[in-house]
Amino acid sequence: MGETKLPIETIRHSTAHVMAAAVLELFPGTKLGVGPVIENGFFYDFDPPRPFKPDDLPRIEKRMREIMKRKEKFVRKEMSLEEAIAYFKEHKQEFKVALLEDLKKHGTTKVRPEETADVPASGKVEDVTIYETGKFVDLCRGPHVDNAGQIGAFKLTSIAGAYWRGSEKNKQLQRIYSLAFLTEEELKQYVAMMAEAEKRDHRKLGKALDLFVMAEEVGPGLPLWTERGATIRRELERFIVDEELKRGYRHVITPDLARVKLYEISGHYPYYKDTMYPVMQVDEDKLVLRPMTCPHHFMLYKDKMRSYRELPIRFAELAKLYRYEKSGELTGLMRVRSFCLADSHIFCRTDQAEDEIKRVINLIDYAVGILGFKKGTDYSYRLSLGDRLNKEKYYDAPKAWDEAEAVLRSVLKDLHAPFVEAKGEAAFYGPKIDIQMKNIMAKEETVFTVQYDFCLPARFNLEYINEKGEKEQPVVVHRSSIGALERTIAFMIEKYAGAFPVWLAPVQAYVAPVGKAHCATSRKLGKMLSNQGIRVEVDEARETVPYKVRKAEKQKIPYILVIGDREKNLQKLTVRIRGQETRPTFARGKSSVGQAAVMKQMSVSAFIKKIKKEIEGRKVAP
Repeated sequence: MGETKLPIETIRHSTAHVMAAAVLELFPGTKLGVGPVIENGFFYDFDPPRPFKPDDLPRIEKRMREIMKRKEKFVRKEMSLEEAIAYFKEHKQEFKVALLEDLKKHGTTKVRPEETADVPASGKVEDVTIYETGKFVDLCRGPHVDNAGQIGAFKLTSIAGAYWRGSEKNKQLQRIYSLAFLTEEELKQYVAMMAEAEKRDHRKLGKALDLFVMAEEVGPGLPLWTERGATIRRELERFIVDEELKRGYRHVITPDLARVKLYEISGHYPYYKDTMYPVMQVDEDKLVLRPMTCPHHFMLYKDKMRSYRELPIRFAELAKLYRYEKSGELTGLMRVRSFCLADSHIFCRTDQAEDEIKRVINLIDYAVGILGFKKGTDYSYRLSLGDRLNKEKYYDAPKAWDEAEAVLRSVLKDLHAPFVEAKGEAAFYGPKIDIQMKNIMAKEETVFTVQYDFCLPARFNLEYINEKGEKEQPVVVHRSSIGALERTIAFMIEKYAGAFPVWLAPVQAYVAPVGKAHCATSRKLGKMLSNQGIRVEVDEARETVPYKVRKAEKQKIPYILVIGDREKNLQKLTVRIRGQETRPTFARGKSSVGQAAVMKQMSVSAFIKKIKKEIEGRKVAP
C-alpha cells in the first residue's frame, strides 16, 4: 500500500464504510445505524440478525481485508429525498429511512452531534448523497478514498450497546469500535500506548493501591480519600504552602459558601450558574457552594484601605471548591464535583503585574519540577486570548484587553516558555496563560492557569492609595501553583504508575520479619524509623516472606527491609530497593536470597540517613 496524502478523517470515514460492507456480507439482513469518525478511529451502529460476539471481530476484520484486496471503488451519487426514502425502504434499512424522513420533515436529521458525521448532506434539502462501495450503499456526505485498497491500517477493538439516537426509549443497537491510522506502524504505536495507559490508569491504580474510593451512596464525582491517599495530599499541601510562604504569600482561610449576591457582583453567576450547585434558601439568605475563591479574597482585600506601599498583596488558600460537572464528564480524579485548589490572588499595581506574573511562572516551573514534570516534554503553555467582537462573552474594554495580552505575551517570550496562542479561550474578565499537561494518552489537559484581571477589581471597586494620595484601582493576577490536588494527583499516579517518589509514598519502608522470632526486632526497627519521621509498616502476619515481599511490591513501597537471623541484632539491614527487584528465593529463618536478587547491606543509621536525605530533598527516584 503506497503513501496517501488524504486527511486521516477521510481514511477513517472510508474504513467505517468498508467495515459496514463487511458486516453486511457476513450478516445479511443487518440494519445500519450511523458510523461517524471519532478520535483515533470510528464506530458504526448495527442491528444484526443475531448479537455480535467478540470472536466475530476477527471474522469482520478478515472480510474487510478481502474487500481491500478487491479495491472496490467509492462511487458518489445524488438522489432526491423521495428516491432515497424509496430505495432504503426497499432494502429494509429502517434507520436510514428515519433519518431521511426527519430531513424531509424538519430539514435536519436530529441525530446527536457525535453521530452526525455519516448523515446525508447536499446543497439542497431536496437532494441527498449516497456512496456505493461494491454492493454496499450508504447515505453519506463524503469525501472518501478512491477505492477500498487505500484505507490504511485498522483494528476492531470492542462491541458495546448503543440506543438509537441516544435515547433509552429507542431500540438498542450494537456498536463496533475500531482504531484506524494511515500506517501499521502508527497503529502498533497507538496500541502499545493504549496498553501502557491501561496499566497506568489512575482509577485502577487508585483502587489497587487503596488511595481513594468512589461510593455510590456519597455521590458521583465526590472522592473519599483513604489514609494512604490522604498522606499524599497532605505532603503536597505541606510542600506548596511552605513554598508559597517562602515566596511572600499570605495563606488565608475563607468559607466554602457565600451569598449568591457575591457572585452576581463578580459577574460569575451568569457565566457559571449552570455548573454551580443549586441555591440554598436559609432564613432570608440565598447561599451557594462556591465554585471559585476570587470574590472571597476580594472581600479580604476590601476590609481596609490599602496603600501602594503594601502592594503586591498575595493571598493564597488551599480552597475547597464545588462545581456541578455533568455526570458523563466525570472521570476519576481528573474531573470531579468537589476539589481542592491551590489558589491565589495577587493584588498589584499595573507596573508590578509583569514581574508578578514572572514570579508565578517561576513558582509553577519549580513546583511541577519537584513533582517530576518537565517543561516542554510533560507540559507547555497556552496564551488564551479574548475576542474583541464577542461582547456577550467578554468584558468590553478593548484597550485593557490589548494591554493585558501584551503583558502575558511578553512574560512568556522573556522566559523562553514554549507556548501557543488560542483566540477565544480567555476568561470573561481577562486573558490567561494556561499550563497544558499531557496525560498518558498524550492528550493535553489544562491543569492550572495564570489570569490577568482588569475587570473584577472594577466590579468590586477595589482601590489603593497611590503615591499622590489618590485612589487607584489595582489589577489582580489569579493563579494556581499546582492546580487542583485531585487532578494533579491523578496525573502523578499515571506518570509514576503508582510508584511515587519516596517523599510522597504513603508507606516509605516496609519491615517484613521472616518468622515469629523476628517480630520483636522488627517492631523495634519500626519504632526507630517512625521516630525519625519515616512512614513505616511492620507486617507481622503469619505469611511467607516471598508473599510479604510480593505484597509490598504490589503496593509499590520504595524500601523493603527483611528481618531474619542475620538482622536480629540490627547491626546490618538487608534492604530491597524498588525498581531493582528480581524474583527472590528465601531460606527459612534467613533473609539471604539467591545470587540473582539485588539487595543492599547497610547499617540502620546509614539507611536512615539515606531515606531521610531522599525525603527532605524530595528526590524523584527511586
